[in-house]
Amino acid sequence: MRRLWGAAREPGSTGWGGERAGTQPETPGADRSWPGASGRGGAGGARLRCLAGSPRSGGAPRPGLRRRGAGPRPLDSETAPSGSRARGGWQRRREPQQQHESRCRSSTPADARRAAAALPARAMGAPWGSVAGWRRRGRRTVRGPRWTASALAAAGLLCTALAAYACWEQLPPLPWGSPAPSRPVGVLLWWEPFGGRSGAARQPPDCRLRFNISGCRLLTDRAAYGEAQAVLFHHRDLVRGPPDWPPPWGARVRIAEELELRVLNDEEEAAAAAKALAISSPRPPGQRWVWMNFESPSYSPGLHNLASDLFNWTLSYRADSDVFVPYGYLYPRSHPSDQPLGLAPPLARKRGLVAWVVSHWDERQARVRYYHQLSQHIPVDVFGRGGPGQPVPDSGLLHTVARYKFYLAFENSQHLDYITEKLWRNSLLAGAVPVVLGPDRANYERFVPRSAFIHVDDFPSAASLAAYLLFLDRNPAVYRRYFSWRRSYAVHITSFWDEPWCRACQAVQVAGDRPKSIRNLASWFER
Repeated sequence: MRRLWGAAREPGSTGWGGERAGTQPETPGADRSWPGASGRGGAGGARLRCLAGSPRSGGAPRPGLRRRGAGPRPLDSETAPSGSRARGGWQRRREPQQQHESRCRSSTPADARRAAAALPARAMGAPWGSVAGWRRRGRRTVRGPRWTASALAAAGLLCTALAAYACWEQLPPLPWGSPAPSRPVGVLLWWEPFGGRSGAARQPPDCRLRFNISGCRLLTDRAAYGEAQAVLFHHRDLVRGPPDWPPPWGARVRIAEELELRVLNDEEEAAAAAKALAISSPRPPGQRWVWMNFESPSYSPGLHNLASDLFNWTLSYRADSDVFVPYGYLYPRSHPSDQPLGLAPPLARKRGLVAWVVSHWDERQARVRYYHQLSQHIPVDVFGRGGPGQPVPDSGLLHTVARYKFYLAFENSQHLDYITEKLWRNSLLAGAVPVVLGPDRANYERFVPRSAFIHVDDFPSAASLAAYLLFLDRNPAVYRRYFSWRRSYAVHITSFWDEPWCRACQAVQVAGDRPKSIRNLASWFER
């Protein structure tokens, strides 16, 4: 996978990690003075990342604007994500790291030495040209400064250092690079996600008002199927209940079974049905079928029962999706009111140590097993349905978590780029330091700076992690370093399901008429 921050990357990323010079994160690998540090507790030294710039300021969400018409959330979301607006269109290319690396590789000592040779001369008032030897101005001879090899090398190293500092801790640009053209595009949502088959269709969002994406015609009336350039199919609704597919384009009279592209138990039979339908009655010219899913592979049943070549595009939290929509992301802070506010949350409000909000309790999950180990060494207050949890107070989840120093951002399963609102909303936005369990640390660092979170993999045991959290509790100055990212970045929370709908429209505007089909959806998503 390519790096997304500074690659997003990373949601996820993933496209999106680094450290500011002079602000070293307090990790077990960097400081062994905290109790319990041993074994493989180190997270490694700081790594210099030179990445391809920052997201366009026009693409940053506009603070203070709440989403309208919030739909149901993904299955395992602990809370319904809050809405946010973007000021500009964003369609990122997938090669940001390579572009940025090529830019930063030019700042080597040898290259900088050649470029810097003339700089001291300009600073001393000398004209451009050779800076060594003799010059003549009319009849007057002027002595120029002599530059030794050591002086030129020092100047080159200085330029290299300055270039490195300029690239330091730039999170990667999001997967949406330049504003999309505003050609009219119709996108039909075949079902309202999560049980929308039987419910009345809600009012589609205004993509221009919400996300500054113009030219979108969002459709819910299936009678407009032939007018849509793209059709969204939500996976969970796709595999539940009887088959419910669009009728073959151009067919007038057929038996119901012949009209459907069915989800069949036998993969060969499903592929044959798809091929037969494609030959006999194709879709409207240029129409794309988009598979949309925000659950992890562990909670996406029926993947292997989908016919081959059924979908043209994928839309998910995966950074390598055709339409990448993460659960959240960081963007450059451009206004004092960008969320979260302040350089660090007020410690006086934090009366608790560790909090965890969990809705789906399953003793077989790795997160539940790790909780049992951790709670033997440090108190953990659990909220939510099931297990030992207590109801979330009436003040709400964000206000509840804000009273704690740490939050267990534990995912229900560990998969590539599967980083949900547990990190973005429940931790970073609420103002608690996230302790994450999900994909590996490198995957998280594609989307957030390495000094913004604590990964359970950094510690040889739950006991050593508990000892480190207690160490941070006793050392406020070190604890505050986990909020250094707030100086430069704000948090955007994806608005379900309005934002994916509008981003699909934007992707069609950018893509043009290039044909594509997904050969093996299950094998791509499960890897």
